[in-house]
Amino acid sequence: MLNFKEMPPSASSLFAAYASFATSMMMIRSITNDLLPPQLISFISSIFTYFFPPKSSPQTTLVIEKKTNYNKNQVFEAAEIYLRTKISPSMDRLKVSKTPRQQRVSLSMEKDQEIVDQFEDIHLKWRFVAEKKKEGNEFVKEKRHYELVFDKKFMDKVVDFYLPYILRRAKEITEMENVSKLCSQNLSYSDDFGDERCRGNWGSIGLEHPATFDTLAMDPDLKKMIIDDLDRFLKRKEFYRKVGKAWKRGYLLYGPPGTGKSSLIAAMANYLKFDIYDLDLTDICSNSELRRSLLSTSNRSILVIEDIDCSVNLQNRANSDDESENNDDYRSKLTLSGMLNFMDGLWSSCGDERIIVLTTNHKDRLDPALLRPGRMDVHIHLSYCSSKAFEALTTNYLGGGAIHHPLYEEIEALVEHANVTPAEVAEELMKDDDIDIVMEGLAKFVKRKREEQNDGNNAAEEEGNEIVEEQ
Repeated sequence: MLNFKEMPPSASSLFAAYASFATSMMMIRSITNDLLPPQLISFISSIFTYFFPPKSSPQTTLVIEKKTNYNKNQVFEAAEIYLRTKISPSMDRLKVSKTPRQQRVSLSMEKDQEIVDQFEDIHLKWRFVAEKKKEGNEFVKEKRHYELVFDKKFMDKVVDFYLPYILRRAKEITEMENVSKLCSQNLSYSDDFGDERCRGNWGSIGLEHPATFDTLAMDPDLKKMIIDDLDRFLKRKEFYRKVGKAWKRGYLLYGPPGTGKSSLIAAMANYLKFDIYDLDLTDICSNSELRRSLLSTSNRSILVIEDIDCSVNLQNRANSDDESENNDDYRSKLTLSGMLNFMDGLWSSCGDERIIVLTTNHKDRLDPALLRPGRMDVHIHLSYCSSKAFEALTTNYLGGGAIHHPLYEEIEALVEHANVTPAEVAEELMKDDDIDIVMEGLAKFVKRKREEQNDGNNAAEEEGNEIVEEQ
């Protein structure tokens, strides 16, 4: 047992003084709580804290900018989506918006507002900052960023766990909304941000095209091949990395107009939940501009260049070799080499999980270099309406009972031998609500197309014979 007599005088005196002080403080605290009202105690405490503030731990501020060089900052986009779920009634100012295509009103942070978040034992504070930098007498475009403030000792935990959590939550929220975007260049509109620009030079609206693989008028075997190929592509992230290839896939859709190329693209986007970037090459003046536009597209997207054979006159590589690359006129042109370099050159690795789709009515007009595997991996021929495509169309438009109509088999046989596109058949199927009137009209239409085709073939044969006789 501790014996005060055995302790050194100095230690004994110190211990006795501490015990006396502690006893006095407990007595004062007890008397204060009993005699003074709580409001007065709180007031005295606040005055004491004001003059003698507790030592706070050092804070760290992470600045999350909207863009990093050419690319979008995924952390900024994820934070933007995530923080919408953290809006609280205590905020002084909020941005309220609703575009015609949105289902409900959207609330988001206004500039200079703050949101407090809690992650495990970390207290975090988000602040949205928007600044306009002045050059001369005019303001340039507004620059935006988030500031994330937290205790410095949690730096590793925030970077390694909290920010990845934000990225995962944003992806989950986006998938739950289940809305793909249709993006176009120089479109100063976005369903997400009203009239503000989004995604670099791309504006967007919600993709509301109803096409799905279930509704496509396509040969079932071809449809299954496309779906299987898409599924295999999605599962092969590690495989592409292992073999040293960029995680992308190229599809060439070719065939006559009206055979469903655009509908197939929409069905692919709806199936994969990918955004579509519709690239119009007539708006691109040089290889560097093409590079900037493509680098500002997002992962999990489909880049579409429709009618590539006639949208722009790409200068082919043979011609470009004759010109010096130091020539300013050469550098200002959009060349086939520039296009190929982004498809499978060094620039093709800038992005993951991307699909490139080219469409054309005339495959034979395209440079063979554009068509080889690694650029256009899958060539899909969408031709005139077949019997199986006709069955899918009539079932979709008229119901399952249409295949038992007395004229169905006759029309099916005519369709097999007539150059009728699915778009033409679909138009005929929409002309009336009465199935008898529709089937009779469709039979007449297909017969007329067949007669026109035969007349055209006969005229071509006669012209060929005349040429032979003249020779």
